[in-house]
Amino acid sequence: MKTVGALLWEPGTRSGWSVEDIELDPPKANEVVVKLAASGICHSDDHLDTGDMAVDFAPVLGGHEGAGVIVEVGPGVTDYHVGQHVVLSFLPSCGKCLPCMTGHSNFCVVSAGVISGLAPDGTKRIHARGRDVGAFAFLGTFSPYVVAPVDCLIVIPDEIPLDKAALIGCGVPTGWGSAVRAGEVKIGDTVVVIGTGGVGMNAVQGAKHAGALNLIAVDPIAFKREKAHLFGATHVAASIEEAAGIVAHLTNGQGADVVVMTVDIAYGNLMNPAQLLVRVGGTLVLTSVAPMSQRQIDFDLYTFAMSGKRLQGTVYGSVVARRDIPLLINLYKSGALKLDELITKTYRLEDINEAFTDLRAGSNIRGVIVYDD
Repeated sequence: MKTVGALLWEPGTRSGWSVEDIELDPPKANEVVVKLAASGICHSDDHLDTGDMAVDFAPVLGGHEGAGVIVEVGPGVTDYHVGQHVVLSFLPSCGKCLPCMTGHSNFCVVSAGVISGLAPDGTKRIHARGRDVGAFAFLGTFSPYVVAPVDCLIVIPDEIPLDKAALIGCGVPTGWGSAVRAGEVKIGDTVVVIGTGGVGMNAVQGAKHAGALNLIAVDPIAFKREKAHLFGATHVAASIEEAAGIVAHLTNGQGADVVVMTVDIAYGNLMNPAQLLVRVGGTLVLTSVAPMSQRQIDFDLYTFAMSGKRLQGTVYGSVVARRDIPLLINLYKSGALKLDELITKTYRLEDINEAFTDLRAGSNIRGVIVYDD
């Protein structure tokens, strides 16, 4: 199939995305072709351009957050059919490996190759300028068509707007799950969310759903602080230092039960100020991607250990995609989950570099690329 896509030819150099003709091989066994309605603009794709997430292959077809309609199925595919509406989960879940069977499908063994550029069978089946192209997260949603493994498909009701559903492929469950699943927020908790972009704003929603009494959203950008109230924040702060005063006042100096770190890049100097917000026995959830080359952080290990705090890393918000994506869809249908309000601006594929400029400037909660009907 001939189509177009946004490619990185020199990952890690900030050279930007090139929109050009590409060719997709037909689906093989356990694959389908999805005609996408939309793809979210996520910081993880920008990390490929900046080099904070290093890959050793090029070129790369970016994009990992999308939704659309199945238009073709590969040989032997019987559980899915043409015409079904699907969300693409950026981490696959095979349902058969040990992590999947023990409720940790975000660590499915198939997902080990999501930043390899290869399809699950070890091949590259996207082509441009006479070269093989690697797809980010087995998908490459910066194209109106994607050949997707069935392990990445979640069927959704036809009435759900696909441009909104696209966000449930990554940013929404990652943020929501960071509070609900990884952070285990409970009724009456005091919660701090540091960074309220496309992931953090959903951590705010998740903490609200879990029953947080005090919910402090921290972001240096006034626009995001203002929007955080819409998603459930009871208080806002422009910095961690400002948040510390609010938390101390609300908790009589005890500290927050849960702090969720969803900043754009998890630099090491942010960790200790964040953990100082956490009460004795509380939890710091690290969701943000740190530079892969970073090895040094500032951290008061003695105080952290002696206060019994927990540092909880999380991938995909520790959600189980086949359980939690349908749950999030139902929350949206009931009006309890805000998706429409997350989308600040939409773009055409040819404007993708503008979209990433806006992301870096903090202009959007979520930018979304929309494709023609």
